[in-house]
Amino acid sequence: MKSSFSPKNNPRVIIIQKLYGKYFNDEEILEFPKHRFKKFIKDIVFGTIERNEILVEELDKNLGGEFRFNNLDKLFQIILKSATYELLYKPNVSINIIIQEYLNASNFFLEDSQTKYLNALLDDIAKKIRFNNA
Repeated sequence: MKSSFSPKNNPRVIIIQKLYGKYFNDEEILEFPKHRFKKFIKDIVFGTIERNEILVEELDKNLGGEFRFNNLDKLFQIILKSATYELLYKPNVSINIIIQEYLNASNFFLEDSQTKYLNALLDDIAKKIRFNNA
């Protein structure tokens, strides 16, 4: 079931778009228009960029030996990195809310089967991060 999300209203859609643009054009200057969650969006975007290597290591470590993060589609990588950043560095936000928000945002970019796969990956990552940090 596809949900329609306006990128103007969903902060995680904006986060994914900003990171995707930055990924393909490293010289891009990130600008953030007025938005009620502007501070949150900037924090996640810049935090994900700054901690890119840590996030990739964490994803490779938590997703198993046969799984290689770099083999995934770039959009998938961006969604996983930003969600993992939130799971690791935003302890005040519920894990379930983070996962649900990224699944909702992914409906804007991905097919249903890809969203289901993303759900399984995020759930697995969240469980391992929670277990490792407990």
